[in-house]
Amino acid sequence: MTLEEFIATLAATSPPSVSPLLEAMWHDAKGDWHRAHAIAQDLDDGAAAWVHAYLHRKEGDLGNAAYWYRRARRPLPTDGLEAEWGRIVAGLLGDLG
Repeated sequence: MTLEEFIATLAATSPPSVSPLLEAMWHDAKGDWHRAHAIAQDLDDGAAAWVHAYLHRKEGDLGNAAYWYRRARRPLPTDGLEAEWGRIVAGLLGDLG
């Protein structure tokens, strides 16, 4: 699945059959931050830490976000949330090129 194909699934009422972290990003894009966070906080790897960091940044809790960015070994982004969302989803899809 490409980033564009994933974005197209946002028109649906339920997420596509994807990894839990992609499902979290799908729920986030659909406005369900709490569902996205519940998924991300139950996973424990670098990718999950990145999603978790993004969600806390979106929430406005920059202190908590900074902690999760450190766990993800990623710098705190300076661009917009939409751009980061796209980077995360593309990274999770392996659609970086």
